[in-house]
Amino acid sequence: MEEIKKITDFENSREFGKYMQMVKGVSEILETFGNPYFVPHDSALTDKSIMNGKEVLNFGSYNYLCLSGDPEVNQAAKEAVDKYGTSASGSRLLAGEKTLHKELEKAIAEWKHTEDAIVLVGGHSTNVTFVGNFCNENDLILYDILMHNSVTEGIRMSSAKAKRFKHNDYEMLERLVEKNRDKYEKILIIAEGVYSMDGDIAPIDEYVRIKKKYGCFLMVDEAHSACVIGENGKGVDEYFNLDPNDIDIKMGTLSKGLGTCGGYLAGKHSLIEYLRYSLPGFVFSVGISPVLAAATKKSVELIQRDNSRVKSLQSNIKYFIEQAKLRGLDTCLAKESAIIPIYVGDESMSFKLSMELQDEGIFVPPAVYPAVPKKRARLRFCLTSGHTFEQIQYTLDKVQELMKKEGLL
Repeated sequence: MEEIKKITDFENSREFGKYMQMVKGVSEILETFGNPYFVPHDSALTDKSIMNGKEVLNFGSYNYLCLSGDPEVNQAAKEAVDKYGTSASGSRLLAGEKTLHKELEKAIAEWKHTEDAIVLVGGHSTNVTFVGNFCNENDLILYDILMHNSVTEGIRMSSAKAKRFKHNDYEMLERLVEKNRDKYEKILIIAEGVYSMDGDIAPIDEYVRIKKKYGCFLMVDEAHSACVIGENGKGVDEYFNLDPNDIDIKMGTLSKGLGTCGGYLAGKHSLIEYLRYSLPGFVFSVGISPVLAAATKKSVELIQRDNSRVKSLQSNIKYFIEQAKLRGLDTCLAKESAIIPIYVGDESMSFKLSMELQDEGIFVPPAVYPAVPKKRARLRFCLTSGHTFEQIQYTLDKVQELMKKEGLL
């Protein structure tokens, strides 16, 4: 039997060794072009930002409706901190429950047209704890190959079996369901409403058809679809004209369109009530800060009251894609989402273009492996309701100019 090598210094561990290999792989690129990551911003991230003391056009963050920094949202947060302080100061099950928490969950349930909702402290942790605990060893999870890390981490935790299907391939999904339905008690299908690196919309209507036909559960991660798609920005069920009850679990984040921080799960009251007493990431965690609860509640009220922000965002999305195509820029699979990649291919070139755009007063980070497949690097643009057509024109002109200079167009 091979002797186990005892690790007493983290720098000698496999994990640190892999990290150093990754650093070595990109160090030359960073030394040549600079580091576009962990760049400090000294203002709210709307259509603009302050970087290194200078104002730049911001296409790097997901404050889609510019609600982070909105005066009414800020005021709600200020009033909450004066009344409740900065922390829930306990698990909601024991001592951390605030009136605001219930009010927020009711507002989210009404907005998403579900019976109930539960709010957690983070979007990533919401997926990890739900996916990791909803299914057991008698169940099967079927998930899109491009699912977010938060879902795949949850699957790693789960005792259920799991199988992937090709991206947006509902025919492959149906074959997997048909083959396996009689072998498992529950089958959970997981997809994203909008995928975070390609900006494409999943065929949720087909997943609903499959779910109904074979008796499965369907979970949709609406991190990047809620507040963006659908006539009033209500997400995939509005976009596909679905019955709100067609999706069993609507997961979403508070940090994207709603402009705060946290995650939610919305669905039938019986399921949500079960989660309140059993979900580890909720039961054994502090409740969401009252400040964030108040700010989020105000954000939901604002988008329910007036959909002009959603309409402005959707107009900007359409204009950006049209103008990009006119300039010969490849926007990959993006169609109607606020995430619009411009394909570059080479990773070092994507770093170079990102840093050159910063010199032109434009902030857009590169997306490279492992976030995207190797040799599929891109500039990942995130649009907001606050951007103007003039800003978009200027930005795309600069992208076209720089890509031509590099022989990419």
